[in-house]
Amino acid sequence: MQDNHLLVRFRDTVVYMVQEKATCEQREIERENIMENNRTPQDAAELIEAYYQKGWTDGFPIVPPSEQSVSAMLAAAGLQPDQVVADIPTRNIVITADRVALNGVMAGCLPEYMPVVVSAVKGMCHPEFSYHGMATSTGGAALAIIVNGPIADRLGINSGENLFGPGCRANMTIGRALRLLMMNSLNTRPGGLDRSTIGNPAKISFCFAENEKQSPWQPLHVERGFGREDSTTTVFACEDIIQVYNQLAQSPEPFLEGMADAMANMGSMNIVSQQDVVVVLAGEHVRVMVKAGWDKQMVKQHLFDHARRSVAELKRVKRIPGELQPGDEASWRHAVQQPDDIHVLCGGGAVGTFSACLLSWGGSRSATSMVTTKI
Repeated sequence: MQDNHLLVRFRDTVVYMVQEKATCEQREIERENIMENNRTPQDAAELIEAYYQKGWTDGFPIVPPSEQSVSAMLAAAGLQPDQVVADIPTRNIVITADRVALNGVMAGCLPEYMPVVVSAVKGMCHPEFSYHGMATSTGGAALAIIVNGPIADRLGINSGENLFGPGCRANMTIGRALRLLMMNSLNTRPGGLDRSTIGNPAKISFCFAENEKQSPWQPLHVERGFGREDSTTTVFACEDIIQVYNQLAQSPEPFLEGMADAMANMGSMNIVSQQDVVVVLAGEHVRVMVKAGWDKQMVKQHLFDHARRSVAELKRVKRIPGELQPGDEASWRHAVQQPDDIHVLCGGGAVGTFSACLLSWGGSRSATSMVTTKI
């Protein structure tokens, strides 16, 4: 393993300790023995506490990695420890496979999750995603990971009930592995490079799969140019998750107009930046669309047409600058620039009249883009 990993013997197992300090000019690796007088921890709880003291956790206990567990992660993805997985040239950062494996183990991942984690890391580091802005902004965006393809079922990644909630190891630990990597290898820690004003609970972990079995339409990854049998991750800088409720609508229009209103709320970043929006439709709302014969493009177009605010409204609440002008009442600003900037997918339980929109982070259209990567 690379020399930036400190080996500490715990009973009969060698465990890794990782510490990294970063500045704008350089990254300095500090090797420091956490035991005083070569004292060995007497139990796992003490070792976990040592990780807390060093600031290597996200606030939850971690799984102390060992040579065996890290090697198993690497083997599952067919990677060598020093193999470069991704880099961010603007940050002078290279991410090697051992760093990904270490943080995956710490997050609680099973070895078979490693290919998904690696794919998401590649997407996160892609130039079009523009990692630094979303990760360090005061806006507090979460890194959303959307999984498509056969691997979702194979690994048990949840696409159904409690889609964004707890209870599924794959969802929680894959998302958490990315956040721990961001903190431990990219130095994006709260109070450091992470300057989020109020934060976002989805920053801890936000990973889910599209419910392709429930969907009457092409899944997200097929729309984005991949084959149906391909497995992919799509990373998305998510500023807000807004749940949309409508139990009375028996046709698409009333429900979608409520969704459009949530997409274009005047406090959102989207109404100014016009970034992409992800719309997640759960079972009952999907059935309303199918019964009416609506395809995905019809859904996108209706949302686009109604997710808007007048320039006059936005000027009154000081979301855009300038004095009111003749014509502002009849001039419109949409939440996105075009219908295809709305990414509609199916997910969540089959029962219940709840769906959601995931609004994007960014002060301008060029701030970040969704990136889909084959696993």
